Amino acid sequence: MVLPYMMILPITQRSCVPGSSNARRLSPAATTKEPELNEADKQHAAGLMRINHTGEVCAQALYQGQAATAKLNDVRQSMEEAAAEEVDHLAWCEERLQQLDSRPSVLNPLWYTLSYGVGAAAGLAGDKWSLGFVAETEDQVCLHLEEHLDELPQDDSKSRVILEQMITDEKQHGESARNAGGAELPTPIKQAMAVMSEVMKKTTYHI
Repeated sequence: MVLPYMMILPITQRSCVPGSSNARRLSPAATTKEPELNEADKQHAAGLMRINHTGEVCAQALYQGQAATAKLNDVRQSMEEAAAEEVDHLAWCEERLQQLDSRPSVLNPLWYTLSYGVGAAAGLAGDKWSLGFVAETEDQVCLHLEEHLDELPQDDSKSRVILEQMITDEKQHGESARNAGGAELPTPIKQAMAVMSEVMKKTTYHI
């Protein structure tokens, strides 16, 4: 059964309200010196990190939606644990945005709501599909994080080490989902997920 609106609201606030997410792990960039970036590079790095922050908001919503509708207790627990681990990424990206004199996307509540619905639907489809959805999501997240590594200003070492650790974590999440019995998703679903991701990236970069 999908969580009622009033139960979803506090979770949404923790994911979407700046300053409400606390990392369990220290940021990988904590000991990295702040680079001297020109204004154009600073704005570009902020746009990329804003996308990554919104991606983590979406990941929170997907996992929470799936946990709400998962049929098996162990799968539900796995989704809840994955959501908790993603909070680190959320907090790291938000901290980096602050350092770049920027902010998260104002569209985060919209993307959270859409992603929660998608996650809940995946959970209703069955646990093997829910796990398969996690695996495919993490594959696509890793792909765009690797693209961002190439697109970051060369001197932005702080953003770079954050993305490198995020990639390591996301790959582990995807592999865990496959090992737990995640099914390979049909190609049309993978393509639809990629299209949705592209729309999110293009809008969130600016706002």
